[in-house]
Amino acid sequence: MSKAKNAITKPNKRLLVFVLCIVLILLVPFTAMQFTQEVKWTAFDFIAAGVLMLGTGLLLEFILRKVQSTRLKAAACIILIVLFLLIWIELAVGIFGTAWAGS
Repeated sequence: MSKAKNAITKPNKRLLVFVLCIVLILLVPFTAMQFTQEVKWTAFDFIAAGVLMLGTGLLLEFILRKVQSTRLKAAACIILIVLFLLIWIELAVGIFGTAWAGS
């Protein structure tokens, strides 16, 4: 019983690290906005980036907890990170939309 109680009351350290990393990453453009006019993020940009990173972090946590096979775990994490990067790039510069618009 005490082990089950500990699991509930003890915070998930890996999830806490994910959230702290997200906050630190979002502080970079926020700080840059204070010193230059070249970085112009809106509240929507911060929310979108935070949701994208938090969703990816939660999915990574799910994969690390539920998938038993080390190979499958590594493959799923790599696929998820590649998808995250593709979405981030698309949101940042619209690389895929531009390629299709020229056709």
